[in-house]
Amino acid sequence: MSQLLALSASLLWGVADYGGGALTRRMPALTVVLASQATAAALLVAAVLATGGPGPFTAGLWSAVAAGAIGPFAMLAFYRALALGPMGVVSPLATVGVAVPVGVGLALGERPGPVQAAGIAVAVLGVALAGGPQRGGGAVGARVLVLTLGAAFGFGAVMALIAHASAGGGLLLALCVQRLCNIAVGGALLLARGRGRRPAGPGAVLRHLPVLTAVGVADVAANATFAVASDSGPVAVAAVLASLYPVVTALMARGLLKERLQRVQVVGAGLAVAGTLLLAAG
Repeated sequence: MSQLLALSASLLWGVADYGGGALTRRMPALTVVLASQATAAALLVAAVLATGGPGPFTAGLWSAVAAGAIGPFAMLAFYRALALGPMGVVSPLATVGVAVPVGVGLALGERPGPVQAAGIAVAVLGVALAGGPQRGGGAVGARVLVLTLGAAFGFGAVMALIAHASAGGGLLLALCVQRLCNIAVGGALLLARGRGRRPAGPGAVLRHLPVLTAVGVADVAANATFAVASDSGPVAVAAVLASLYPVVTALMARGLLKERLQRVQVVGAGLAVAGTLLLAAG
């Protein structure tokens, strides 16, 4: 059952990534982030209230606040990279953010084993190859790589912060606090950006509201499913299976958007995923 739940989380994350990236090709990335997270927050607030209310605000929830402050920037960078570059490359590269929790462990005195060290090396090689030149003389631009790796770092930081915030068993409340902070930070960014450019109007949001809602709900459901999988079975196995979500995004991009990648990019994307799996398994 744990393996099935982890694979379900992988599927949900992959669908959310594809939906967010596809929407960003039609709407501003910040609008996609804010609207999808608003639907996620509404769902989580309802769930928290239905399970007895929020309870006391513990010190650990400050980590959820920090995750909520970082999350919009990471998602904004990620969705923008998905809109500018091939999803089949961007999504796998973003998974190297799992190296951030590993780095936190190093700072606390932990040392990576041989498998984790190999995973870091393989993931770095994958980043280099996936961003390499194509036969036609073009390349995945430096801007896309910077956005993707920035998003990966942000996602990794959020993973570590949420793990700390929910260490006492309050995962649902931690996720709710995170999403509410996402909205606050994203709303501030939207207001600031609106002074210099016109954001997407309410009509555009309403037209795409079903997909925006699906992206937010899929993201929340993936987090919840992965948490249950980690509690009901080996965490390492659940992490490895849940880390396969880029495959879902890449397959959807290939099937629905007809993306075609050069062989070196396919190899690089595959190595990035392989390195991530080694890190999670180590």
